Amino acid sequence: MKNTESILTQNINFAQVLYDFPAEPGNNELSVQEGEILTVTNQNVGGGWVEARNSRGNVGLVPEDYIEVKNTLIISFVFDFTSLYRGVNGNEAWTATTWSNNNPADNWNYTEQEPAGNNDSVYSFDEEWDDDSDDGKSTVGYGGSQMEEGGTMQRGGGHSTMKISLNKFPGFSKTPNPEVYLLTKSIAKGNDKLPIYAGEVGPVWLYPQIQLDCVVADPKKGSKMYGLKSYIEYQITPNTTNRPVNHRYKHFDWLYERLVEKFACALPIPCLPDKQVTGRFEEEFIKMRMERLQGWMSRMCRHPVISNSDVFQLFLNYRDEKVRLEQKYEMYSQFTRSMDNSVKELLAVGHLHWKRCTGPLQKEYRQIGKAFQNLSSVFNTSAYPRESTLTEALSATGKTYEEIAELVAGQPKKDLHFLMETNNEYKGLLGCFPDTVAVHKAAIDKVKEADHLVTMNKVSQQDKHIMEKNLSTMSYALQAEMNHFHSNRIYDYNRLMQFYLEEQVKFYETIAEKLKKALGQYTTI
Repeated sequence: MKNTESILTQNINFAQVLYDFPAEPGNNELSVQEGEILTVTNQNVGGGWVEARNSRGNVGLVPEDYIEVKNTLIISFVFDFTSLYRGVNGNEAWTATTWSNNNPADNWNYTEQEPAGNNDSVYSFDEEWDDDSDDGKSTVGYGGSQMEEGGTMQRGGGHSTMKISLNKFPGFSKTPNPEVYLLTKSIAKGNDKLPIYAGEVGPVWLYPQIQLDCVVADPKKGSKMYGLKSYIEYQITPNTTNRPVNHRYKHFDWLYERLVEKFACALPIPCLPDKQVTGRFEEEFIKMRMERLQGWMSRMCRHPVISNSDVFQLFLNYRDEKVRLEQKYEMYSQFTRSMDNSVKELLAVGHLHWKRCTGPLQKEYRQIGKAFQNLSSVFNTSAYPRESTLTEALSATGKTYEEIAELVAGQPKKDLHFLMETNNEYKGLLGCFPDTVAVHKAAIDKVKEADHLVTMNKVSQQDKHIMEKNLSTMSYALQAEMNHFHSNRIYDYNRLMQFYLEEQVKFYETIAEKLKKALGQYTTI
């Protein structure tokens, strides 16, 4: 039986840590902290020790006096409670949601297939997901539970209702059937086990050590389909990641429906703030809705079962991959443009410096050397005794500067040449990226346009899926090329600058040695 749900009970011991205990390496001990909740795996170790497992799955020995052991009752849920809506004959009513951690983006296009033998079309949330208006049609929210005509369950509360069709597929009865649910033999495993321990007031949920919370803020107006549809987007920031994600009201609506499907038979899911037909973009309404969404999210975060569920965590951590990639490509495009400008600037400065080294700068050093030699010749004409040492030193200094002039003229070929060549290569490479990114942007725009073309029957849904698949291929290729470019850029410029500076150091050390030698010819008076 696929995706069968169950509630299983078993006795198990939990322990609360009373004092910090640092484990000693090699003794099979477990480090624990005060207030931590442990699962006792073996209480009969002896010698004042018990074996326990922490929340991270680590197992080891803990001193018995450092913990307080409590006998608890574990209630293990398999998160899909669909069997309550199965017919007495046990036929499958629908296929419950299966969440994928590998590709979360797929989960937003949530689709449920009917069982074999049903001729109706596929039940898909795609249209509902794309409905951008608060048009007051099937609204969401409930308080108590009651059944309506036509096999729907209405959860009344406030001014809104959530209707779940119980006869959309064959095999449904009009009321939840607990018989299959009670007789199921499936065993919950891993994260599907929800621990309950015996507290002072009776059974209570085992709450996480770090309380989840989030902030709903910064509402912004956005649009799609060439501005034909507008919406308000809210920023949600969970305290676990501090990474903001953006969601619209319909995304909250989507989350609410998933939580109802997943938990409503066992846990109360409070209603969302009502939809509104008019005045959706008025400042007061947006502020009021944001406050109510904040209250709803805070309540969901405080529930240890809901807050830890895959669907809720997906909502808090989901980032629109298409938007994120577009932003990434825009940043990459800006980077390549900026780098192209910097490379051109470096080339211009390099050419100017090369010209100065082989032209004016070389000439200046030669003129300095010639001036010192002329001064030496003048001193020789004074006929003053004991002056030969000074005139020889001056003459040597002049020759040193003439040698420096030749070093300056020849140095660009030793270091600047390679710097210029590498930058010339990158100048040509960077010139290709605008066209590459432009092609990808055009592909993104074309896929966006496909939604409009499908509604006009100019493109089939199958063609649209093919376009999206091919766009994904292009995106992966572009991202791989981006990473390849950055990897090569870091390697090339790191190697290049090391070589350039090494040659510069040799150049100035040679000049320094020549100047020191010239200095040594002068006597101290």
